Amino acid sequence: MLVRRLAVLPLLFLVVGCATVPITGRRQLNLISDGEMNAMSFQQYDQVIAESQLSDDLQATAMVERVGRRIQRAVEQYFAQQGRSGYLQGYDWEFHLIESDQVNAWCMPGGKVAFYTGILPVCQDETGVAVVMGHEVAHAIAKHGSERMSHQMALQMGGMALNQAVKDKPAETQAIYLSVFAVGAQYGAMLPYSRQHESEADHMGLVFMAMAGYDPQQAPVFWERMAAGGGQKPPEFMSTHPSDATRVRQLNEHMSEAMTYYKP
Repeated sequence: MLVRRLAVLPLLFLVVGCATVPITGRRQLNLISDGEMNAMSFQQYDQVIAESQLSDDLQATAMVERVGRRIQRAVEQYFAQQGRSGYLQGYDWEFHLIESDQVNAWCMPGGKVAFYTGILPVCQDETGVAVVMGHEVAHAIAKHGSERMSHQMALQMGGMALNQAVKDKPAETQAIYLSVFAVGAQYGAMLPYSRQHESEADHMGLVFMAMAGYDPQQAPVFWERMAAGGGQKPPEFMSTHPSDATRVRQLNEHMSEAMTYYKP
């Protein structure tokens, strides 16, 4: 049965599931509509926010919101310049700061962002927050969650469309969703993305923060601070990210591109 399901994948890529990631141009499998994914994500995001303790630090909360809105406008500007504003249809941006020692942040499909106060000392300032914000928003813009869920659905359900899967196999569909987005106040972060997705989010995030008016040259500096703060074991936030040296090298390789977008 597994062999037969694996055989379906090439056909899915060619017929119904081929999409292109913005900025990088990578081809990806995506069997899930934005509307369907956003509806599931918005519901879970609301649950996380309801179950979490939001920060009462008004200054830090305002900073996270301010950076988020600047990154949001940069993303909207990018797609407007490409004549593709419709790509963001259905986005309903939110930015919350959650009180927690966890060194984490994430963005769910549709622009739902959560920062944890534990990452702010590593950020140090607004530009550091922009590095993280750009990276996490890039995951959503690249539809990495949808891609990951599409692969799981192709393997486990033969590529059944999400709306049909929800109707015919609700328990199995929910299990796949939770295997991709195990977000909750008790976890503090979505399950890790692949190294390919992380490198892609670094690249895209660099462009978005530059367009938002933040110096992209500070991105490698931030990740060096993040690595240094992890001691012998890196923070969970970095557990499946590229190695420190690889990440810095890749960021520097994309720096000239990012700098063309930077207007302080």
